[in-house]
Amino acid sequence: MPAHTPPGRPVFEPADRIPALAALRSAVRRQDWAAVAASFDVLDDEDDRALACRVVAETDGSEVFLRQAAERSPRDPLPRTLLADRLIQVGWGIRTSHRAQHVSKRQFDDFHAHLRRAEILLIDVCAEYPQYALAWYLRVITSRGLELGTGETRRRYDRLAEHHPHHYSGQSQLLQQICPKWGGSWEAAHGFARECAANAPDGSPNGALVAIAQLENYLDIAEQTSTGAASAYLRTLDNQTRRLEAAARSVLHPACRADAFRTVDAHNAFAAAHSAAARHAAAAPHFRALGDNASEFPWCYLGAGDHEDEYERHRKMALAKG
Repeated sequence: MPAHTPPGRPVFEPADRIPALAALRSAVRRQDWAAVAASFDVLDDEDDRALACRVVAETDGSEVFLRQAAERSPRDPLPRTLLADRLIQVGWGIRTSHRAQHVSKRQFDDFHAHLRRAEILLIDVCAEYPQYALAWYLRVITSRGLELGTGETRRRYDRLAEHHPHHYSGQSQLLQQICPKWGGSWEAAHGFARECAANAPDGSPNGALVAIAQLENYLDIAEQTSTGAASAYLRTLDNQTRRLEAAARSVLHPACRADAFRTVDAHNAFAAAHSAAARHAAAAPHFRALGDNASEFPWCYLGAGDHEDEYERHRKMALAKG
């Protein structure tokens, strides 16, 4: 962002900032299956397809349209997979993002019922199309939600990685599973994030997993002790160095594709981690690359305000310092 250009209001919804996703959302709303299918046909990046899948799944009322499309084309994996993701999104909305101790038994029962319905669809798709990335990616999510255990979630991710070894969306979901809040450990979470970052091609978003793992650790420390202690954790030399090195090989590398859908998510992860560490100058290059493009996650992890307030507050400090 040029120094003389004042930042505008951040845009958090992907379909409000990416024309291809805006067109896809419009096609879903008018129930035009041919246009929906065409939108996916032109996406050759599996992470772009994963975000497009989520845009469809988050469109209110889309389950009726998707079910009809699946019934009309019973051998086509796309409508069944999109319907499965819609069921996952509805189920997760019932569960909410609260920790398990704050979720009622009825909520869990309804949540699991939706995920089991999604599983039935996805199991068939994966059996018929074993290389179909979207379905395996969603099965990583359903495994975690159904509490099938780290081993089963990892098995599903490994099936995805056989054909799509740097699937950032799938790696992000497995990272959640191997954090302590879902039964894993910090050693496993940080180790996996560093492994993904090291093995990914230069310019890919995968390096942001290093920042996300640190932010998950930050949130855990903040909840158990204080935000000050959590910020101090992020400011340690090792953590700061790992973030900077990961960013240099990821979204700050010349090979990075600015038009890749997940590039925005990755820049936001690095910006949020540096901001939470009060390393605002280090966050500045990411804010400049973003312009007004934002993502709700992980700004919802920072501070007492909402994600938009946190983003704007930290962006202002970063651009002033860096």
